[in-house]
Amino acid sequence: MYQIVRKLVFTDSQCWDAESKRSYEDLFEKLDTNKDGKVDVAELRAGLKAMGISFRKGAAQKIVTSWDKNKDGSLDFQEFSRYLKEHEKKLRLTFKSLDKNNDGRIDSSEIQQSLAELGVDITKEDARKILKSIDVDGTMTVDWNEWREHFLFNPATNIQEIIRYWKHSTVLDIGDSLAIPDEFTEEEKTTDFWWKQLMAGAMAGAVSRTGTAPLDRMKVFMQVHSSKSNNISLVGGFRQMIREGGLRSLWRGNGVNVLKIAPETAIKFMAYEKYKKYLASEDGTVQTHQRFIAGSLAGATAQTAIYPMEVMKTRLTLRKTGQYSGMLDCGKKILKKEGLKAFYKGYIPNIIGIIPYAGIDLAVYESLKNAWLSRYAKDTADPGIFVLLGCGTISSTCGQLASYPLALIRTRMQAQATVERFEQLTMSQLVTNIVTKEGFFGLYRGILPNFMKVIPAVSISYVVYEYMKTGLGISK
Repeated sequence: MYQIVRKLVFTDSQCWDAESKRSYEDLFEKLDTNKDGKVDVAELRAGLKAMGISFRKGAAQKIVTSWDKNKDGSLDFQEFSRYLKEHEKKLRLTFKSLDKNNDGRIDSSEIQQSLAELGVDITKEDARKILKSIDVDGTMTVDWNEWREHFLFNPATNIQEIIRYWKHSTVLDIGDSLAIPDEFTEEEKTTDFWWKQLMAGAMAGAVSRTGTAPLDRMKVFMQVHSSKSNNISLVGGFRQMIREGGLRSLWRGNGVNVLKIAPETAIKFMAYEKYKKYLASEDGTVQTHQRFIAGSLAGATAQTAIYPMEVMKTRLTLRKTGQYSGMLDCGKKILKKEGLKAFYKGYIPNIIGIIPYAGIDLAVYESLKNAWLSRYAKDTADPGIFVLLGCGTISSTCGQLASYPLALIRTRMQAQATVERFEQLTMSQLVTNIVTKEGFFGLYRGILPNFMKVIPAVSISYVVYEYMKTGLGISK
């Protein structure tokens, strides 16, 4: 049965002609088991399984949801054929980008080279494993028909899509925008894909930060006010904040925290592209260490541009009821009382913190990714969303753990003028003072709520991100 379907669907034709239409009609008829002129999720899933056509978990639902234009929960022939035509076009573009020598076949060296160009270094053996999962005839090369056959019913499941996830996606927003920025292929940069992707990520970050804002405020509150003599518990801290300003006070500072996402993302993305071009090798490839340097420099550039908003976020987060009427009022009062320099308090530890965060984050991510590819990339090249989110969550958490003392110092320097018991100390004086009075673990005050927000932040980000991608038409 499978060989018959393969001959019907996976022909050598490359355009929408009478032969293609007949092939699609035959396939549609086989899938439409109740003969009502429509194919629903259950029929698509059962039909493809019976024919032996491999497809990703959740793919049937995604195909129907994305291409069901009249929203009746199923695909008629017109909707079904439109999906096949449009998806084939995307698959052909991807195939051509991987076929470096234009011989109509993809070998393991071309896969290895393509991944290297996207900042992912794998061994020859790993590339062969990925190739083997697609190769049908055992030649250890993949032609167009094999490529199309493997991915036609796996929407958004191609090598570039997988690698885009392997790179740090905007879906992982845990409130600290210090990670390596998104990367896009040259083809994506010439379309509207890149800004839609960034927009989806920014919206996901905004909703995620709003959802976890109480924990973020608790982190800042404990960073500044907690000490050995004034040990603030999680429950006690929340009670104290609610008693002082009511339930809404738990979201203080969230407005500016959300507002700074868009300019920071845009600046970081543009700066990252410039730094990558400057640091790239002669053949245009960007190695892992070059990505790290470019990412760190881009993060520093973005942070320098939006840092006054960081200071205002801390001040608004810590404010007492009636102290500031809003962001503009906060900015005016800081400028009047403390001068322009106040908007860059804590700037040095913040910039220094980018290096361990981005470095460890990227190193752990690359290590986990390579470990997965080496061990599990045998039957499929797709790691699955839980693996991807798990890698990102673990690497981001490790990055935070390394850079947290610098983040605490930054926050205390930003807040010094508003807390009466704080002297105006330099970075080195603050470190010495904290270690002397509270010990080494004093540099990790507030890390519990910080860790507590990671999983909900990533989960919320992912859900919103997927909905935004579908809404913007970039998730087909």
